[in-house]
Amino acid sequence: MSKHRLYVDEVGNSDLAASLNPNHRYLSLTGVILSLEYAGSVVQPRIEDLKRRYFGSHPDDPVILHRKDLVNKRGPFVGLRDPDLCAQFDGELLALLQELDYVVITAVIDKLAHINQYGHWSYDPYHYCLEVILERYLHWLRAKGVRGDTMAESRGRREDLRLKEVYAGIYTLGTANIEHAKFVAHFTSSQLKVKPKSANVAGLQLADLIAHPSFIAVKARHDGAPVPGNYGGRVAQILEGSKYRRSWSGKIVGYGTKWLP
Repeated sequence: MSKHRLYVDEVGNSDLAASLNPNHRYLSLTGVILSLEYAGSVVQPRIEDLKRRYFGSHPDDPVILHRKDLVNKRGPFVGLRDPDLCAQFDGELLALLQELDYVVITAVIDKLAHINQYGHWSYDPYHYCLEVILERYLHWLRAKGVRGDTMAESRGRREDLRLKEVYAGIYTLGTANIEHAKFVAHFTSSQLKVKPKSANVAGLQLADLIAHPSFIAVKARHDGAPVPGNYGGRVAQILEGSKYRRSWSGKIVGYGTKWLP
């Protein structure tokens, strides 16, 4: 039985107190599912080759793909200020995102609406989103007849501990929608794996590149607006075209994307 991994990245923060600020109203969590064998034999080498050719990445001093730094063309990506080089890199990256074999699940929570609906009973937004994507990840694993685990990027010692506790609780107790035995049967570990950005994990870098465009696309669809025509919108088109988890009939909403509450 092949083993898979869900790589998780976030957009926004889980601070409910900041919900009144339009810039901090939403939290989005995106999970990217990869076969571990495929991640090692294809995804990692292809990403490393891209970084080596454009940014001089070396195993002893690896360059880590980070969307914010890429967009702002800072740090190791300052060379992208050359329009021709930037256009060439953007084209190659889009092609890579199209060609790689992965599945995406994104949950977005409107924290202000969440507070207004539940008040003092409001569930921690990050944990709420994590539970939602883990349930859909489990459904995917069961449908494929495979097993897998989950890895998230480190958010700090205290935050990591809380996330690990939530993950372990879901594994042990299940959720309101899914009994724990199903998680035990298809999750290979009761422990959430956490790695820092410096660990140079290809799956986490892939999730970082996808998370923000996915958030923008999910919000646009919820608002009845078109997906933007910029670079992030082109990434979103790839996700909607073939990468989001979907039902047997091709439905994405509720399967590969979920709006909360």
